Amino acid sequence: MAEEFVAGSTNGVPMDAAAAKSPNSISTVIPGWFSEISPMWPGEAHSLKVEKILFQGKSDYQDVMVFQASDDSPNDVAETFLSISSTYGKVLVLDGVIQLTERDECAYQEMITHLPLCSILNPKKVLVIGGGDGGVLREVARHTSIEQIDICEIDKMVVDVSKEFFPNVAIGYEDHRVNLHIGDGVAFLKAVPEGTYDAVIVDSSDPIGPAEELFKKPFFETVARALRPGGVVCTQAESIWLHMHIIEDIVANCRHIFKGSVNYAWTTVPTYPSGVIGFMLCSTEGPHVDFKHPVNPIDANDKSKRPLKFYNSEIHTAAFCLPSFAKRVIDSKA
Repeated sequence: MAEEFVAGSTNGVPMDAAAAKSPNSISTVIPGWFSEISPMWPGEAHSLKVEKILFQGKSDYQDVMVFQASDDSPNDVAETFLSISSTYGKVLVLDGVIQLTERDECAYQEMITHLPLCSILNPKKVLVIGGGDGGVLREVARHTSIEQIDICEIDKMVVDVSKEFFPNVAIGYEDHRVNLHIGDGVAFLKAVPEGTYDAVIVDSSDPIGPAEELFKKPFFETVARALRPGGVVCTQAESIWLHMHIIEDIVANCRHIFKGSVNYAWTTVPTYPSGVIGFMLCSTEGPHVDFKHPVNPIDANDKSKRPLKFYNSEIHTAAFCLPSFAKRVIDSKA
């Protein structure tokens, strides 16, 4: 991604000099602050105060960084939040773009997983493309009907870093049903037999660089082939405030390919650009899927020791209620 990085310092420790010159990193004006700047959201930036950089590395595919966000709130304010911390905690950054924070990752991981899986009865085989942090796996594992969870993540460093610094997210890898495949998700999909999966969840980054292919028509055709009749896909589909032109193309492609249901939903994630992120949900021809009315209520059936923080049946249905400007564009592609 086309960001620049100007070195600052955290607790008097300078940021890595090589990273400071990297064209694939971030830009910060105030020392000790992380500021996310990208051509995907021109003219704006979101900043978090950095307490300490915990990890910096460069994989074969991207720059990887983990930092601890600073908490400057008074103790009494922090105590008021109880389990909801007033800091964002540890933050995972790939190529200068925030992927998750400990505080708000639930709003993304739970929604991208349960919107599709709660819309079909008794899913058994699920494929996750991307999602190397393990959060989607953690949520998929709540569904007791599932027998097989495959994940294809191209970057092993993301998996390793997540296991080290985000154990409450990467706990998904500990489930015995999970099969990890390190490699290209498109190639993996092309190799699976037709009709293999009940659901495919695509946890991708923005459509710049390696993830660009995951937003194009041939990829959706490959996903449709891998799904059983009435199978579902949920893919990250950008922000209605920033990317309606991208969403318009995604909707148009999906309506040509998926002969069942095609819907757009959204959720709030404070540390994502514009504070919201969307999902494209589609089903193949076969048993009808009504994404707006869940038939498999995880909030009622979940017996895990980790209660849901964000998702419930009411917010599931509400996620498909769109503001008028977005609804007009999306409905025009029907």
